[in-house]
Amino acid sequence: MAASRIGLGRLMQGLQIAIIQCPYCGERIEVVVDCSVGDHEYVEDCSVCCRPITLSVVASDGEVASIEGRTEDE
Repeated sequence: MAASRIGLGRLMQGLQIAIIQCPYCGERIEVVVDCSVGDHEYVEDCSVCCRPITLSVVASDGEVASIEGRTEDE
């Protein structure tokens, strides 16, 4: 199950906060995304259930165009 982006806010230049739903426990969590590196993928642990979520980020013009999370099983 892929995590879905719920909200997006700006933290500071190049960094944004994305609020996604954890694909494991279903809780809404905040993740900090560095948009200055362009498209990238990294692993973030859920702050509630502590399980790893692989995040795929597509950045455009220094902002998150899309973010998708998936479990380690996908």
